[in-house]
Amino acid sequence: MSNQRFPLPDVGEGLTEAEIVEWKVAVGDTVAVNDVLVEIETAKSLVELPSPFAGTVVALLAEEGTTVDVGTPIIEVGAAAPELSDSRKEMPAREPDSSAAGSGSGSVLVGYGTGDDGAAPRRRRRRSATVPELSEPGAATLARESDSSREPGGIAQAMVSVPAAAPSGTTPATRVRVLAKPPVRKLAKDLGVDLASVKPTGPGGIVTREDVVARAEAAAPRTLATYADDDQPWLASGSVTDDGRQTRVPVKSVRKRTAEAMVASAFTAPHVTVFRTVDVTRTMKLVEKLKGDKEFADVRVTPLLIAAKAVLLAIKRHPEINASWDDDAREIVYKHYVNLGIAAATPRGLVVPNVKDAHRHGLLPLAQALGELTATARAGRTTPTDMSDGTFTITNVGVFGIDTGTPILNPGEAGILAFGAIRQQPWVHKGKIKPRWVTQLALSFDHRLVDGELGSRFLSDVARVLEDPARGLVWA
Repeated sequence: MSNQRFPLPDVGEGLTEAEIVEWKVAVGDTVAVNDVLVEIETAKSLVELPSPFAGTVVALLAEEGTTVDVGTPIIEVGAAAPELSDSRKEMPAREPDSSAAGSGSGSVLVGYGTGDDGAAPRRRRRRSATVPELSEPGAATLARESDSSREPGGIAQAMVSVPAAAPSGTTPATRVRVLAKPPVRKLAKDLGVDLASVKPTGPGGIVTREDVVARAEAAAPRTLATYADDDQPWLASGSVTDDGRQTRVPVKSVRKRTAEAMVASAFTAPHVTVFRTVDVTRTMKLVEKLKGDKEFADVRVTPLLIAAKAVLLAIKRHPEINASWDDDAREIVYKHYVNLGIAAATPRGLVVPNVKDAHRHGLLPLAQALGELTATARAGRTTPTDMSDGTFTITNVGVFGIDTGTPILNPGEAGILAFGAIRQQPWVHKGKIKPRWVTQLALSFDHRLVDGELGSRFLSDVARVLEDPARGLVWA
């Protein structure tokens, strides 16, 4: 059976590349159909790729940390190699046949042949586990074995020269075997780590990836931090400049996708932002009541939940805002469904998963959907499907103590609402100044689709529901 190569698939909608995050298999491993091969990071999420066929891993064609185009082979799998019988494993190599030498040669080096094209190739004899000294004191010693010399299972055997003590002052060399898989050897080469200096911790004395990384970190100069207590985890994938004053981090994955989308949106759709300051005291009272309701005991109830419901009710009253601009077809696409996006800050960057068909959800199902959505996003497990086909977005900047902002539209959407921090402030209520819970709303919209009147009416309706949540019963 011939070897099969697995090309990187498009795991999203039109994604063109992905980063190899972590291989779950190594050369020589046996895999079955649907076994997880690798974890990749696309511009939208982390995804585990299962194996489409069974066999033995022959080669990993892409290194961890590299970005690979869709359709590029990333792993080669072949049929499992048959085990050799004990008699074949112990079979010694044939002695060189002196008759095979050419007439002009005096001797033949074992393993190199005679140069006669008609001579049959000899099988290389397997070396014993204990490697003897190869030279007498003062004599030169071979210090490197060919990279193609590997044990079964894909473990490369690196031969290095280690000087041995000699009482007479000479320096005899002993060839020591270092066991490491090809990806680990490649990593050591990239990091400038001498495998002979690495203490192996793997089974049978194998040098693991962790061993090489630990050795490299021990030898590397300490990265300078801006502040003494600043661990700066975002610098982990970067390289420090020679003077130690800067770290350069490649732009990739979620950060790259976010930058491209925001630039495209900002310079394609004409943005307009309108603001509204709102008394949300009744909303805060409703939140406290729902927290004590047994039906909401297993979900997280926050003012964002009421804001999300207010947006859905406002879209129902003003469906024109739930649209997108198709520049290629020169058409406006009105959506008869609402996929409500919630911007979430994660260690990988900003992602915007959306609740599918949110317009169909009552308050409790909406709370459950929002809880699952945010938990999945923070765990870095949001799928590309969860972030596709959004129609309207809410960005909750209030959780960071920010009053409001001018958010940039997600591509393909006509509106985005910034929900600011809720603070207790003096407010005129029924002709008297009283302390009230107040927040600010900001609505950015695509002025090609939404004019000032529509945008203002929409934001006003969102504010009216937050001022008096009972109004939602009338509009529902």
